[in-house]
Amino acid sequence: MTKAVLGIIGGSGIYDLPGLENVREEHVKSPWGEPSGALRIGEIGGLPVVFLPRHDKGHRLSPTDINYRANIDILKRAGVTDLVSLSACGSFKEDLPPGTFVLVDQFVDRTYRRESSFFGKGLVAHVSMAHPVSPVLRRRLRDAARMEGIEPKWGGTYVCIEGPQFSTLAESMTYKELGYSVIGMTNMPEAKLAREAEICYATVAMVTDFDCWHPDHDAVTVTDIVQVLHTNADRAKRLVARLAADFPHEHEECPIGSDRALDTALITQPEARDLALIEKLDAVAGRVLNIV
Repeated sequence: MTKAVLGIIGGSGIYDLPGLENVREEHVKSPWGEPSGALRIGEIGGLPVVFLPRHDKGHRLSPTDINYRANIDILKRAGVTDLVSLSACGSFKEDLPPGTFVLVDQFVDRTYRRESSFFGKGLVAHVSMAHPVSPVLRRRLRDAARMEGIEPKWGGTYVCIEGPQFSTLAESMTYKELGYSVIGMTNMPEAKLAREAEICYATVAMVTDFDCWHPDHDAVTVTDIVQVLHTNADRAKRLVARLAADFPHEHEECPIGSDRALDTALITQPEARDLALIEKLDAVAGRVLNIV
């Protein structure tokens, strides 16, 4: 059995994680460049927990400027087996008002300026993204939320836009008509990279506004969002503390194969593989590349 290590990526408004014990801060280097910041490594109830603020302290990084590959790489190096993304988002549905936590199960990627894979020229791999969220981890999030008096919305589609600008009205209306649940700027390519790194991934999408489709929210502002962010952040930290306290100390095998996603993904023949790229993949793909 593999020891469970719970990773938490804090989004807008969540730049630390109170409750961690025996905390140390580590600046982990990545061959993929500069990550968002240092890892805060500690434990809750004896469970190893690794926290990374996605935008760094003080929110210095825009969604486009985040180095998603470096972030996932250093979390993998820290031993993370299960990764929870805490993310602010807008809502396309009247029954998902500000303050709602949505446990999404699908993503639509509308980003276009981000590196979305660890693989490429010299070593090609194709992982399945049909079911991007770990069902076991999502259920554990639901149970933890309910224990904290939070009733999350079960399921939904998160459309990820490039940003940093909010949507036009035409874009917002289009996404609403397509049936998407929430909109954000950060969960892609994060979820894709977590899959390539064989880390089980789930998102808590925390609604801050109705996006501009709603007549009462036709001019979304940062000031409006920040007020809801603070309330959501406090509840999210309670949820994470409960999740960690009840989390199994042995990693649960993922029923959709997230933790063995590379078993059938590599297509480049060994003799054609780029050695420099293989070296960079020591953490992400070391298991299948037989890198010790």
